[in-house]
Amino acid sequence: MTTTSTTSHAINRALHAAVSTRPRPPRASPVSASLAFAWRALLKIKHVPEQLADAIMIPVLFTVMFTYLFGGAVVGSTGEYLQFLLPGTMVFAVLLITVYAGVNLKTDITTGVVDRFRSMPIWRPALIVGGLISDAGRNLLAAGLVLALGLVMGFRPEGGAFGALLAVALVLAFAFGLSWVWATLGLLLRTPSAISAVSFLVQFPLTFASNVFVDPQTMPGWLRTVVEANPVSLLVDAVRGLMHGTAEPEQIGGVLLAAVLLVAIFGPLTMRLYRTRT
Repeated sequence: MTTTSTTSHAINRALHAAVSTRPRPPRASPVSASLAFAWRALLKIKHVPEQLADAIMIPVLFTVMFTYLFGGAVVGSTGEYLQFLLPGTMVFAVLLITVYAGVNLKTDITTGVVDRFRSMPIWRPALIVGGLISDAGRNLLAAGLVLALGLVMGFRPEGGAFGALLAVALVLAFAFGLSWVWATLGLLLRTPSAISAVSFLVQFPLTFASNVFVDPQTMPGWLRTVVEANPVSLLVDAVRGLMHGTAEPEQIGGVLLAAVLLVAIFGPLTMRLYRTRT
């Protein structure tokens, strides 16, 4: 009896020593949880840097290739064409990589890691919000590369440094709104490759049938009408105006309104699908 009691007390002491007696840490706030998931996404890039290939290669490839291949043919001077082209390639590069908002979310769902996160006492939308925060960093990298490369090639924004920074901020604001669309599709479509395919089918026609590469005034009337109504053209006009000091408040306000509407529509839809489909 004594031996049994002694053994029981020893076991209890060992258990108490193994279990922490410190107070339980407070539950993470929505902000800290979102930032933790943003940091997680950045760490994934650190270990798999190939994920930045699109954010680096698309800006470099299209800015250099279109300037030197088509600049002389389009306007007769590569330097003059660069002044027209660079705001458009910035928009083009950033919009193309917004698809990662949906691809990364669907990848987490298909690998099962979302099930683990759902069992944790955290703010449930933190995974999506944190992913969008990290995507904003990727978008900023692409926009910064376009601008830096353009300056090296001879681009000089007539609106000065302030105008160029405002243009970058406007592109990022619209890209943030568009990212919610891809997050919604990430919850609706079955595979990450399906999201990439839809992105290719939607974004390439919209960007090429716009004023990114060519002035619509040189196009046939029916095509010019389509191009001028293209939302990508409206964004490029605003960015081009900010960089060259000719932007009108209506242009900037229209882009910001479009970004707000995208978040207002697809933000709640994304959150609802995340609650019901994962």
